[in-house]
Order: sequence, then C-alpha cells, then structure tokens
Amino acid sequence: MLSILIPTYNYNTYPLVLELKGQADLLSIDYEILVQDDFSSLFIEENSKINELENCSFEINEENLGRGKNINLLNSKAKYENVLIMEADSFPEKKEYLEILISNINQNTKIIFGGVIYPKKKPNKEKVLRWKYGTYRETKSLIERKKNPYSFVFSWNLLLKKEIISNNPFKTSIKHYGYEDLIFINDLRRSNTEILHIENHLIHYNFESNLTFIKKTETAITMLNQLITNGELNYIDTKITKAYRSLKFFHLETIFIFLFKKISNSLVTNLNSLNPNLIQFDLYKLGYFCLLNKKKNV
Repeated sequence: MLSILIPTYNYNTYPLVLELKGQADLLSIDYEILVQDDFSSLFIEENSKINELENCSFEINEENLGRGKNINLLNSKAKYENVLIMEADSFPEKKEYLEILISNINQNTKIIFGGVIYPKKKPNKEKVLRWKYGTYRETKSLIERKKNPYSFVFSWNLLLKKEIISNNPFKTSIKHYGYEDLIFINDLRRSNTEILHIENHLIHYNFESNLTFIKKTETAITMLNQLITNGELNYIDTKITKAYRSLKFFHLETIFIFLFKKISNSLVTNLNSLNPNLIQFDLYKLGYFCLLNKKKNV
C-alpha cells in the first residue's frame, strides 16, 4: 500500500519514524518505512534503533551519494506502488497526517503534495535566516499552490507512484546541495503530470545556522551554474538566472559585480543579524552567480 522513504544525513530520524509508524498502525494498512543514511557520522546509534521496529528499516550508504541518488536508491527498494518522500528534519502537523494522505489516493491521482510550514516561534539570532526564508518563501497557502502547482512544490511531503521515480529518476549528476528538486519538478511539468495540492503540512524543523545556510546557498548557486552550463537547466528556470540574463542584456553585469564586491560583507552582516533582509539575500545570490560567470568567461 505505502512505502515511506526518508533520506537522512547527520540527523536523528527515530522520533519521526515512531510518529509515522504509530499513525500507520492505527490505520491497519500495509506499509514500510525505509530510512537511508547518506554516509554520515552522527546519530548512527539513535537511528539504528529503527531496525527494532516492525515494518521499519535503517541502512547506511557505503559512500555519499547525494540526496537525489539516495532517493532513487530508496525508491528501488520500495515494495509498494505508492511512495511518500519525507524530509528527515520534518514532522507531521496533524496526528491524522497519513490518514489524510491515504484518503486522497485514487486511480486518477499520481502525485499529492501536502505543503510545508515552519515553527511559529522565531529562533535565536544565529539561526533566524533559514527560518525566515522558509516562512516567507517556502510556506504558501493552498490557494497559492493551486494557482502555481509546479512552482510551490518540493520533493518531500510528496506522495507519488513508484513508477514515476523509476521512469524519471532524480539526476545523479547532482551530488551536492541544490536544484535536484527543480529539475525533477520541471520534468513533471513537461510530461503534464498533474499534482494534487492538499492541506496536510509537514513542519520543517531546519535549525542550521545563518552562516551554514549562506555557505549551502553558495554551493547551490555553484551547482546552478554547472547545470546551466551543461544545458540541464535554462536561464528561464530560476529567478536568479532570469535576473542575470537581464543584467547581461542591458550590459550591467560588470557594474553589478563591482557594486556586489563593495557591499558583499555588509550583506553577510545583515543576513547574520536578528532581522535578515530577504531582498538582500536575493542580491547576494545574484552577485555570487555573476561572479561565477565572470570567472567562467575569463
């Protein structure tokens, strides 16, 4: 009936598995919960307890595969036709989370996305950037998601048929953080695969530090640059690359890079403050992308 797939890396996934197992047992459905650690070093003892739970398993990759390839591996192990991709640092908002998902499964529905929210309580200064970005950029109402069904969806809290990933796997070339979701969703869009949006949130408890999130964003922008160069993404696929193309069109790239170098330190200072400005975060990402392209064109 349902295979729950949880890729994890340096995170204690045991509480999430306990919650999902409890909900599944109450529904008396055929299910399995598969947790795959991507060759990390933390919480191995805690996660190993998952193997003591009925219908649950925890395994560790022999090398770091990257999130997309890790999901492909989990999907290949799944024994049921419906697979639910979870994020290890998420938790269901409702005790009826699985019941709501399953009640929406029918012959005509191939993909269901339940939406994402973040904790209401603002974290401390050192961790506020990721929370603010998620709260104001990733959390969208059901009405907004239905208006733009492919724009506000992630490859977690995503229930879909196993065959969809088997026939359209995540890009294995993306080993580092960034944009495997976008390529996967773009493929769904091109194939006209309909996504059913419902109100069934996962709460994302991502408490990484501001500086860690900035570094991960730089990694993602570097990956974006590679994907554009390799032709796996187009300039129209992201706001950053569309803005970059506009700068190039009006011959403003050199001026923007000059200004970015002048203000980049002050941008980071703001992003590491108690009230980071997301517009400044956008400018930082665009400036970083411009710098990468300048180096590429030298």
